[in-house]
Amino acid sequence: MPKRVDHEQRRNAIIEALWRIAGTSGLEGVSLSQIATEAGVSKGLVQHYFRNKDEMLVHATGRLRERVGERIAHGLAGLPAARTSRTALRAFLAALLPTDDGSRTESLVANAFLIRALKDPAIADRFRDGNTQLRHAVVGLVSAAQAEGDLSADLDPARETDILLALVAGLGDALLLGHHTETSALAVLDHQLDRLAPG
Repeated sequence: MPKRVDHEQRRNAIIEALWRIAGTSGLEGVSLSQIATEAGVSKGLVQHYFRNKDEMLVHATGRLRERVGERIAHGLAGLPAARTSRTALRAFLAALLPTDDGSRTESLVANAFLIRALKDPAIADRFRDGNTQLRHAVVGLVSAAQAEGDLSADLDPARETDILLALVAGLGDALLLGHHTETSALAVLDHQLDRLAPG
């Protein structure tokens, strides 16, 4: 019997090799040969799944979005059944912080892609799409928390979302640099959410 090949698994293994390189060295100057070596496969096999580096990068941004979505879903799944929209909002935002090895790697890779996006319109478009989806989700949670009385009714959900996402982005960078611990970063996030409460 010929061995069955899991093509999606191989494709993801190549993408994860790209991530390991991006997380330590960035994306500039990375070649298909380097990615093949890191993945432990031939350059020809890499080209079988991805015609060129640009195609691989676009696929990698999609996989990164999936991983972040999985992390958010995991954070929300850990909440009690009787959760409020405010606790869901807090869990959602906390899941965006690089607090363990997996999320740290994802944040480093996202930063490498952000630099690439400055001169790559296709990557920039994917970043914008991802950020738009993220923003809509947070606006929905802020609005729901207002409706439940956990956040002040007179807040502008879109503006508060922009502030919360900017705060989380800054805290994420501070965590990567060691300027914050997970505990202190979450304390800052909780402080901001407390400021949005009624009264």
